Amino acid sequence: MSDKTLTRMDLAEAIHTEVGLSRNDIAELVESVLRHISDALVRGETVKISSFGTFSVRAKAARVGRNPKTGQEVPIHPRRVLTFRPSHLMKDRVAAGNRG
Repeated sequence: MSDKTLTRMDLAEAIHTEVGLSRNDIAELVESVLRHISDALVRGETVKISSFGTFSVRAKAARVGRNPKTGQEVPIHPRRVLTFRPSHLMKDRVAAGNRG
């Protein structure tokens, strides 16, 4: 497993190399795409990116948890959580990378 993290700047640089637009224009494009995705998720919409996966927001109900150290019961408040479900193509691609 690699310790490398893909950043916004890495994405912008890769697009700049392939498309050839200015770095500033590409950086704005990357920011715009990420902003559209996050705004849709904040509104509770599902975001599907073909051949990549689906981002969605799920509501979790209130429940009682337990402190593992003390065993004391603790209330866990209801909340919204972000989930990602990779497409079958993405799963296959990642699995193929594990074999090589």
